[in-house]
Amino acid sequence: MRIFALALLLLLAPQALAHKPSDSYLQLTPTAHGFAGEWRIALRDLEPAIGLDRDGDRKITWGELRSRHAEIASYAISRLAIISRDSPCDVHTGPQLVDDLSDGAYTVLPLVVTCERNVAPWSIDYSLLFDIDATHRGLIALHGAGAPQTFVLSPQNTHATLSVDGPSPGRQFITMAREGIWHIWIGLDHLLFLLALLLPAGLRSRDESTGWAPMLKDVVTLVTAFTVAHSITLSLAALKIVSLPPRLIETTIALSIVVAGLRLRYAITRPATWIAFSFGLIHGFGFANVLADMQLPSGSLALSLFAFNIGVELGQCAIVLLTLPMIRYARRHVFYERTFMPAAALLIATIGLAWSVERVVG
Repeated sequence: MRIFALALLLLLAPQALAHKPSDSYLQLTPTAHGFAGEWRIALRDLEPAIGLDRDGDRKITWGELRSRHAEIASYAISRLAIISRDSPCDVHTGPQLVDDLSDGAYTVLPLVVTCERNVAPWSIDYSLLFDIDATHRGLIALHGAGAPQTFVLSPQNTHATLSVDGPSPGRQFITMAREGIWHIWIGLDHLLFLLALLLPAGLRSRDESTGWAPMLKDVVTLVTAFTVAHSITLSLAALKIVSLPPRLIETTIALSIVVAGLRLRYAITRPATWIAFSFGLIHGFGFANVLADMQLPSGSLALSLFAFNIGVELGQCAIVLLTLPMIRYARRHVFYERTFMPAAALLIATIGLAWSVERVVG
C-alpha cells in the first residue's frame, strides 16, 4: 500500500510547474505555384532549442526575438519538407510577427512555398522539436483545396499527404478523436482535477459484500457531471457563442484543483458532484482553447468539435478504468484514508495553488 502511495506522490510532484503541451500550428493555402501560409511556434518551445532569452531574466523581449529571427527561420525550415511528386519544394519565410494564443506568445512565420512541379498529391515531412520534446505535436491545416484537411503530426507520425480531394470524413474524425485523447492524457491540470474527484470513490461503504456497486455509483455520478458540463462549454466556446479570457480560464482551472484537493481532505463521504459540474464548465473552456488555437477550417469545425469531444471522453474513460482497480484495492487498508488521502489532498491543493499563482502572474 505504501508503494502505491509513494508512486502516486512521486508521479505528481515534478509536475507543479507544468505548462500546456507543446504544439505548433501550420496553416497552408494552395496557390498557382505552391502554397502560402503561416507557421505559429511558441516562444517557450523555441527557448530551449535556440536560446531566445539572452540576458537570462526569464523574459523574452521584442529586441531579443528580433535579433534571432534568422536563426528561428533557419531552425524551423530545416525541420519542414514539402514535396510535390518526388520533387522538393522551396520554402521561404517572410518578416516574422508575434501572436498571442491562449497559452502565451508565438512567433508567426509567413511562408511562401514554391514547387517546380506543383501537382497533387503533396507530402509533408515534419520534425520540429521532436528531438527535444517527445510530447510536441504539429497541427497542420490545409485550406482551399477541396474539403478542409487537418493533420496532427507526432514523433511516431511525421508524415502527411495532402490532396485536392481531401481525406474522408472518417479520417478527419479519427484524427481529431486522437487529438482529444492525447490532450486529456497529457493535460495535467485536467488529470489532477479528475484524480482528486476519484480518490474518495466508494469510501463511505467498505463492506466488500456490496461489490463494486457503491464505488461505480460514485464514479458514474462524478464522470457524468464533469462530462456534461465540459461538453456544454466546449461546444459554446468552439462555436464562438460564449468567450472568456484565456488567463481567467486557466487560472480558474488551477483553482478548481485547489478546491478539489481541499474537499478531498475535509469532506469525502459523498461524491463531489457539484464540484465536478461547476468546474467542469470551466474545463470545457480550456478544451475549447485547444481547438481555437488550431484555427480549424470552418467547413470542418462541427465534425472536428464532435470528434475532439469524443476523444476527450474516451481518454477520460481509459483513465477511470485504469485508476479504479487500484483505488478499490487501496481503500481496503486503513492507511489509505488516514495517511494517503490527507497527503494526496495536500499535494494536489499545493500544486493547484502553485499553478494558480503562476497563471495569475503570467
